[in-house]
Amino acid sequence: MAHNSALHSNFDVDYVISYRFADTVSAEARDGFTALVQSLARVGLATEVRTGDNCSLLVFIKVGSDKRFAHEVYRSRVKDWLHGVRAAEPAKETQDTVSGHNLTEAERFRIIHHLITSPTDEGGAGVTPKEGRWKNVESIFPLHDHTFNKGWIKKWSTMTFLKVEDLDEIRNRFGEKIAYYFAFTQNYFAFLIFPAAFGFASWVILGSFSPIYALVNGLWCVSLVEYWKRQELDLSVRWGVKGVAGIQKKRRDFKHEKEIRDPVTGETLQIFPATKRLSRQLLQAPFALLAALALGTLIATCFGIEIFLSEVYNGPGKTLLVFLPTGLLTTLVPTLTTMLTTVATRLNDYENWETTESYESALTQKIFVLNFITSYLPIFLTAFVYVPFGSIVVPYLDVFNLTARPFAQTEKQLQSPDVGAFVIDPSRLKKQVIYFTVTAQIVNFALETILPYVKRRGFSKYQEMKSEKAAKKGGGGPNVSIDDVPEEAEFLKRVRNEAELDVYDVATDLREMVVQFGYLSLFSVVWPLTPVSFIINNWIELRSDAVKICLEMQRPTPQRADSIGPWLDSLEFLAWLGSITTAALAYLFSNDGLGPDGTPATIQGWALLLTIFFSEHVFLLVRWGVRLVLSKIDSPGMEKERGERFMVRKRYLQDTLGRDVLDVPSDYMEEKITRASLEEDARQSSLRTTGPKEHFWSRQRTWEESAKVGANLIEKMAPKEGKKQQ
Repeated sequence: MAHNSALHSNFDVDYVISYRFADTVSAEARDGFTALVQSLARVGLATEVRTGDNCSLLVFIKVGSDKRFAHEVYRSRVKDWLHGVRAAEPAKETQDTVSGHNLTEAERFRIIHHLITSPTDEGGAGVTPKEGRWKNVESIFPLHDHTFNKGWIKKWSTMTFLKVEDLDEIRNRFGEKIAYYFAFTQNYFAFLIFPAAFGFASWVILGSFSPIYALVNGLWCVSLVEYWKRQELDLSVRWGVKGVAGIQKKRRDFKHEKEIRDPVTGETLQIFPATKRLSRQLLQAPFALLAALALGTLIATCFGIEIFLSEVYNGPGKTLLVFLPTGLLTTLVPTLTTMLTTVATRLNDYENWETTESYESALTQKIFVLNFITSYLPIFLTAFVYVPFGSIVVPYLDVFNLTARPFAQTEKQLQSPDVGAFVIDPSRLKKQVIYFTVTAQIVNFALETILPYVKRRGFSKYQEMKSEKAAKKGGGGPNVSIDDVPEEAEFLKRVRNEAELDVYDVATDLREMVVQFGYLSLFSVVWPLTPVSFIINNWIELRSDAVKICLEMQRPTPQRADSIGPWLDSLEFLAWLGSITTAALAYLFSNDGLGPDGTPATIQGWALLLTIFFSEHVFLLVRWGVRLVLSKIDSPGMEKERGERFMVRKRYLQDTLGRDVLDVPSDYMEEKITRASLEEDARQSSLRTTGPKEHFWSRQRTWEESAKVGANLIEKMAPKEGKKQQ
């Protein structure tokens, strides 16, 4: 029972700081630790310290001053209100602000994290892990709520579709940024039902490279992207974060060149000239060219070696040699990608972005270039080089005979066919698409979910065996848990394990979904069962990501967002490019799916260009139409936004002009005419000049007189009964 209680109780701990000092001298470590707890106490945070693994301390943090925390919540909400994120003005009393509006767990953790990490001039402790004076601070993380995690996994394992309330629960626990990922993946999963059904029907009836499937798939891609834009807006209103991207956190590494005063707010702004940043951004062009050249050359070389070994070489060891290109790609592509990522990061640093959000957005765009090349270039080479030009290009691949020469017995086994004599493998493109859309998805799932679990369990077991072996020999360091209080032992063991976990990066999962969408948009016409594979994969992906967050990663620090960021631009780009590549593939394989057969003789350039031109313009027209239709359809988010705006204006009128300003007035009763009122009117008329206008309005003084005059006129003008019957 005590074990179960320790597992599910966090002892009111909000955050844990892992302070590691293995490479620091004792005096310096003591001074740094003293400064740490002093800085935390200064911002109203209470601390407790326990021993951690491998020369580390665990600093447990909770709110020590409710008044200071309430004030920080109030400041945050006032800032939101000033920037238009919140429609309603926060209560004037800080405690009323906290109690009058539900404080979610995500908002609580976000504000406490802000207190810990924000600069001292902004009211925070200024603790930045692994930087400067805080180099010994290894990580800052909240603790998992195991009761919620267990219920979350159990609930999702029996559900097919997620409700908006399920997304609300994720948002309330982990923040909007992670909630947006799950919302997009769920939206994408639901949208896949139609293309999966249509793709299966096309595979049975129409076969591959069907123009009908290509057209329907293009329409679906446009609809998905445009509908998700509307969903983003609705969720941002529902979660109260619309426009939150405008409240951006300053980067510590930002270097300003001048300071100016904001003419609107009066604040002092640190400025880096936009023209100077733009001139630095121009370096993205040579970077993209360098990335394309480096990765393209490597992938094309391995592609050529693979073609030579699998389709030209016919000697001993062929069954093993065909795996050589795969080994080269597996080894060299990640290495080269890491090097180019470092270059992209340094280029991003050089561009000197002012805020964390803009910095991450720019870096994401650069990384997407690398992802695009490594993910799609192999299929592009097969579809637009091997298939139409294979008979011309392959004979020149004998340059790669060095890879097989040590195994060949005769020169004939290495000899390439003459130009025009080589016959391509027509099924190669389909096999490649199936690999990337099925096999690669399974491998990625294993590497992402299963392998980390096995590694962690194996490392834990190895550490236990190592400790036991050292203890038997009378050596080894003291057990860190030897001084633990019995009632805390299980809790501290869990915290030490969580401190060793990796940090969850939602951008990695978003990238996987966007790259997968690219395969569907660009190449699913080759194999119409692609959406069937993806709908199965994504149902599993949603659940496995939940398990990964709960068991394999530290609990994420909540972050706010009002969209999926630059990944939306990537989706739009892939949908547009898909309209071109799909049309080109449908044309190239219009001869019953056989394709050009390795020679471009059957390809009519004008017809190919006309097909691409027509397809792209259909894409643009459909996108315009979908946007127009969606703009006419109301949504819960738009209704809520209009309601909030109306209530803000109504409260303003009531506060300034009184609560009865919008009430319907009572009936107006005219003053009765008496002898005194007639004498007063006559006296007033004698004091002022009267004209035709005044005479016109003075003949009938009340509604009774108007009614009497009107009745007399009707009596005179109405036809008699006898005339009416005639």
